[in-house]
Amino acid sequence: MDLIRFALRKPITIMVIVAALFFFGIDAVRKIKVDIFPKLDLPVMYIAHPFGGYTPDQMETFFAKQYINILLYVNGIKSIETKNIQGLTLMKVNFYPGTNMAQASAELSAFTNRAQAIFPPGSNPPFIIRFDASTLPVGQLVLSSEKRSNNELLDLANVYVRSTFTSIPGLVSAPPFGGNIRTIVVKVDPELLRSHNLTPDQLVEALRVNNQTAPSGNVRIGDKNYITPTNTTVRYVKDFENIPLFKGGVQNLYLRDVATVEDGADIATGYGLVNGKRSVYLSIAKGADASTWEVVQNLKKAIPRIQNTLPEDVKVSYEFDQSTYVMNSVKSLLTEGAIGAILTGLMVLLFLGDARGALIVILTIPTSIIAGVLFLNLFGQTINIMTLSGLALAIGILVDESTVTIENIHQHFDMGKPKALAIWDACKEIAFPKLLILFCILAVFAPAFTMGGIPGSLFLPLALAIGFSMIVSYFLAQTFVPVMANWIMKVKHHQKPDGTEMTDAEEFAASGLSKNPDAQKEALIHRADADQNGKISVFERVRARFMRFINRTMPFRKPIVVAYLLVTTALAAFLLNSIGKDVLPKVNGSQFQVRLRAPEGTRMERTEEKTLKTINIIKKIVGPENVSVTSAYVGQHPGLFSVSPIYLFMAGPHEAVLQVGLHEGFHTNLDELKEKIRTEMKQAMPDVTTSFEPIELTDKILSQGSPTPIEVRMSGRDKKLNEQYAQKVIAKLKEISYLRDIQLGQSTKYPAIKIEVDRIRAAQLGVDMNDVSRSLIASTSSSRYTDKNIWVDEKGGFSYAVQVQVPESKMNSVQEMGEIPLLRNANRPVLSDIATITPDTTYGENDNLGAMPVLSVTANLNNTDLGVAQADVRQALASLGELPRGLTVELVGLSQTLTDTLDSLQNGLVVAIVVIFLMLAANFQSFKVSAIVLATVPAVILGSLALLMVTGSTLNLQSYMGIIMSVGVSISNAVLLITNAEQLRKHSGNAIEAAKESAGLRLRPIVMTAVAMVVGMIPMASGLGEAGDQSSPLGRAVIGGLVASTFAALFILPLVFAWGQGKASTQSVSLDPEDEESKYYVPMTR
Repeated sequence: MDLIRFALRKPITIMVIVAALFFFGIDAVRKIKVDIFPKLDLPVMYIAHPFGGYTPDQMETFFAKQYINILLYVNGIKSIETKNIQGLTLMKVNFYPGTNMAQASAELSAFTNRAQAIFPPGSNPPFIIRFDASTLPVGQLVLSSEKRSNNELLDLANVYVRSTFTSIPGLVSAPPFGGNIRTIVVKVDPELLRSHNLTPDQLVEALRVNNQTAPSGNVRIGDKNYITPTNTTVRYVKDFENIPLFKGGVQNLYLRDVATVEDGADIATGYGLVNGKRSVYLSIAKGADASTWEVVQNLKKAIPRIQNTLPEDVKVSYEFDQSTYVMNSVKSLLTEGAIGAILTGLMVLLFLGDARGALIVILTIPTSIIAGVLFLNLFGQTINIMTLSGLALAIGILVDESTVTIENIHQHFDMGKPKALAIWDACKEIAFPKLLILFCILAVFAPAFTMGGIPGSLFLPLALAIGFSMIVSYFLAQTFVPVMANWIMKVKHHQKPDGTEMTDAEEFAASGLSKNPDAQKEALIHRADADQNGKISVFERVRARFMRFINRTMPFRKPIVVAYLLVTTALAAFLLNSIGKDVLPKVNGSQFQVRLRAPEGTRMERTEEKTLKTINIIKKIVGPENVSVTSAYVGQHPGLFSVSPIYLFMAGPHEAVLQVGLHEGFHTNLDELKEKIRTEMKQAMPDVTTSFEPIELTDKILSQGSPTPIEVRMSGRDKKLNEQYAQKVIAKLKEISYLRDIQLGQSTKYPAIKIEVDRIRAAQLGVDMNDVSRSLIASTSSSRYTDKNIWVDEKGGFSYAVQVQVPESKMNSVQEMGEIPLLRNANRPVLSDIATITPDTTYGENDNLGAMPVLSVTANLNNTDLGVAQADVRQALASLGELPRGLTVELVGLSQTLTDTLDSLQNGLVVAIVVIFLMLAANFQSFKVSAIVLATVPAVILGSLALLMVTGSTLNLQSYMGIIMSVGVSISNAVLLITNAEQLRKHSGNAIEAAKESAGLRLRPIVMTAVAMVVGMIPMASGLGEAGDQSSPLGRAVIGGLVASTFAALFILPLVFAWGQGKASTQSVSLDPEDEESKYYVPMTR
């Protein structure tokens, strides 16, 4: 009331405050960071440790297990997950929520450095990266050329493009994908080696002694100080061919006699394909505190500048832009907000017939939203899908604040009061109930501050967006609305017998309200609903029918209330158990990602052919004109770019990941399209398995690294037992009709050629293991991993490795391997002289959870929600019987996120209801009245679930927000009705009559606000906006809850109140002997 009085006494001050909120809010709208997700602050770090040539078993033994052992000293570690493939160990270190990640990062770095001492010689330090939403790419910068090879494009990307990223604030410079690093390659001819009785290692040694980096000295001659550079490092690539292989003697051999030297690239391990052609792309990621939208826009602006630094034949483009996702949400919010505000104004105009009052309501909505953005910015939040959902939801709720105030002002106008007095009395009358309602709605979101993990990180920004907007809206309703009402609203006076209008004073005197306001109030309201000719208005006829219904049902209040509670609770419980459940609403986007797996060990050239065939199949299904862009990565990442697997994990040359972007004008059901692709792929390439993976950034983050919605993880010490049980799980999951792409996530039978060296025979021939390994590495891989040799490109000023290798085309049979020369001596031993060489299989990927080996079975869903699938999979696993000793099986990834999210939200809803109950009890000084107010909650939950079920929506984070919000709004209507009823009951002592009268008095404001809010939420619930699929469940949940709660508040709540308060005392519960309303009051004279 003091706030209202201040506003009415200092209206200009209020206008200044509102103008300031609007001005600084607009400025905040321009400056606030725009992102896809709020900062999740996930306590996760990645360690990527490459070591070229080591097998998965070696990476697991020499690196992963050693890391796990020493990292257990780091405080706060919850679990350590590792993936070991050839040449790489990738570790995901999970910390407990609340861990100081700065300290954890420092400890992790310190202990990984300490671990270097126990690693094999030549091991480089690992890459350590903190994982957050910003770590995942938000698009791809693609380089393509008709003339250049992938390796040339990669060198351009690595040297010139990445260096320009420093001028773009917030952009993280990720390594390029699609080629391999520039390298000076010495290609050895095995036949010439053997003819000259040489080994590959001798060539490596010749390079080492003839191409060295050495410091220069200084010579002081006379007055000058001379630098003494030397040509110890070969200057030109062609000069490598003239390196002598031996010291001394006139007749010498040179490198050119047994090898050729090329300015080429390291051995190819993977290719990038863009639109079916080999290309190179850079994954674009942003810093944790940067705005996704700003980073992407700045990068797009920089593309012409980047283009100018590259040769003319190289083209640069930006593809798979994820920033459009959040901008579509912003556009939808603006559109839905504008439509909602206009429709709300029309509803107010329809109910009150007051265009000026409707204008006031409309003005408060954008002001509250803009001010809400201002406070979000001040508290370090961003515009993201969660804050946008909160603001969109707030639009419908903000209607309630101003609409109720305007409606109450009209009631007091109709009592014949002078304009200023009517506005003062109307605002004062509902000031405290509105404050209580505000607290109730805010209490609904109080659990957001106690939630942890991903649910808490997602829920809190949404709660803040709604909370800030609601607080501002309450402030405007108590200040801005009464000021504007005084300035622009008009009072319709009744006419005198002579046809002239009564003045304010005459109207007030004629009403008799000044003498007996309580007795006259209802009659005055009825008079207000009749027109000046004495005809009953439409709404008054509705009110009359409503009151007749209440009168008829009041004698049966007990059975009706009991039936209502039983039916609504039972139906709500049934629907809650039956409705589909997901983490977020399923979005039918215009892009998808699929992982292709050829038979284990397939060469990447063959995998590339299968990938191109897959692209053609997709184009055949949707039409070539409907495919906007395709991007694929085939094979494994180069060892030098060990950070790349964090962005996109590839297990070997038999894998390819294909991303497809469809034209925006082409609309199709993605589930149906994926099913067609599976069918065509099975017919065209039966040996290739497919698995569709999340491409939207939201799904990737919530999956927490899992490639599919269903991932069953088995861990146990016995790898064979793990494999056997995994096959049982696969067989069982195939019985579930809607599961697709069921497969083992790891390679367990990767082809290998086993080399068993006879050490005794080797010693007899003068060969040791060092001779064997060095010659074998140079012949089957390259000397890059055993001897570091550097060449400097004087034009560019960059250094590149020099390596010796046997061309892959030459080492093409087991027999050729057996002929690898090992040592230059009289015996001229080759590999087959000291070793047996046999085909075999090995693990292509060794995964671990802690020290335990892990296997995972993955599966996708087809036209089924995750909740149903999760329950069916759990049942299928349970049907396999008791687990073998030492084996653990669990559902991980998105399934675990769903469980955590729904549990947190359910607990949050219970906590919110308890908080509201206690708050209401404190206000009414009665636990019974507080319980009566909450009687509408079962109807809210039932209404929300019913509309979600009818519209085919699932119960997810968005729709749950709608349900929770509906609970708060329903309580606001109940508080207004029960507050009025309790006042009337204490005045008259009759609960039944008080309930009837209060229902009649509050019929119009409850119906008006409910209809206005429902109409305001229709644009969101329709799902027709650019991001409609994402927000529509939220709007539908709110509408369903509002409709049901309005019905319960009007038709059930009066009956509950009449029953519950029928025998309640009218005396105060006060224990103060000086309180006149207390039954313990003792009159005393002071």
